[in-house]
Amino acid sequence: MRDNCILTAESVTEGHPDKLCDTIADAVLDACLKNDPTARVACEAMATAGKIIVAGEISARELPDIPAIVCRTVREAGYHSDYEVEVITHDQSGDIAGAVAQDAQMGAGDQGILYGYACSETAELLPLPVVLAHRLTSLLTNARRTGTIHGLQPDGKAQVSVEYQNGSPSRIAAVVVSCQHDEGKDLEELRREVIRHVIVPALRDLYPDPKTEVFINPSGRFVLGGFEADTGLTGRKLMADTYGGLAPHGGGALSGKDGTKVDRSGAYMARYIAKNIVAAGLAEECTVSLAYAIGRAEPVAVDIDTHQTGEYPEAVLEQAVRAVFDLTPGGMIRALGLDWPIFAQHCNYGHFTHQDAPWEQTDRAAAMVDACQIAAVGALCR
Repeated sequence: MRDNCILTAESVTEGHPDKLCDTIADAVLDACLKNDPTARVACEAMATAGKIIVAGEISARELPDIPAIVCRTVREAGYHSDYEVEVITHDQSGDIAGAVAQDAQMGAGDQGILYGYACSETAELLPLPVVLAHRLTSLLTNARRTGTIHGLQPDGKAQVSVEYQNGSPSRIAAVVVSCQHDEGKDLEELRREVIRHVIVPALRDLYPDPKTEVFINPSGRFVLGGFEADTGLTGRKLMADTYGGLAPHGGGALSGKDGTKVDRSGAYMARYIAKNIVAAGLAEECTVSLAYAIGRAEPVAVDIDTHQTGEYPEAVLEQAVRAVFDLTPGGMIRALGLDWPIFAQHCNYGHFTHQDAPWEQTDRAAAMVDACQIAAVGALCR
């Protein structure tokens, strides 16, 4: 992390219109994979007042009941309005399908540059502002679902600004929470309840001080929300999905795509590699980048940047990564279980905050240590 600066990250609730579109796309993907692990899916959703459109390329042995999936997902997010659902899908392009399936090894479903990041700043091996922002929105949703705060509605977002001194978090500079509420909810009561039930427990690792600016619904009323107030679209919350803008994001959106799309599988694998490097004590901070060409199995580039915190030269780390991890699309799908219906459950509150997600495991840390030792000896012998 940079020195003597303020870094900010944001998060949105699962009822935010863009995030709900992400969840719909991933719920459709999960339904396809449940019946056909080899399904090829690139699903998008767009929604506005009264209408939800699901479109994309889906090649699967059995096409799921997409309108039913949409309605169920919207209800589970906390909305009860009726929506007209329109579905526009077709098979994956034969050209792309042929490129992916060519030869004995699966090729990448698209070109892409993907980044993964990890740092030793938090238990999640993520920057503190990212962790705190997701904790705020998760607790906000929990307060609504449990009734701890009466009158909350599903739409909401949060933002946290953390001041850094000498490379470490020193104080909370500002907190912003915006939450949809019932027409008759008293705003002062809402602010008191959000402070007590959301902000205080969420910021337990670095508590606000008297100079911290706290903004709760700074625009005032927030009665109209969700698809009635804003058009939702898949893939518009990329920074909230990944590293809050505090680390690079390459490629495209994550949600709605099966594992042959390296936008998703490569981003997950890059995070998996970076997290294992940091968990192994091989670096305090690590950025991994992978680049792919459509139809090619092996990445065209692998780069490791430990931001001058590494225990080994980065060339050694790169050699170790190539030895420990299968970086082909097929290898990434197998290693991370990306042909299983696991995506909707990890779609909200950051894709890299769910400790049960396969790409969040640190089970290759010991193998990385061994591979680095072997690579370092080999480098000395050359």
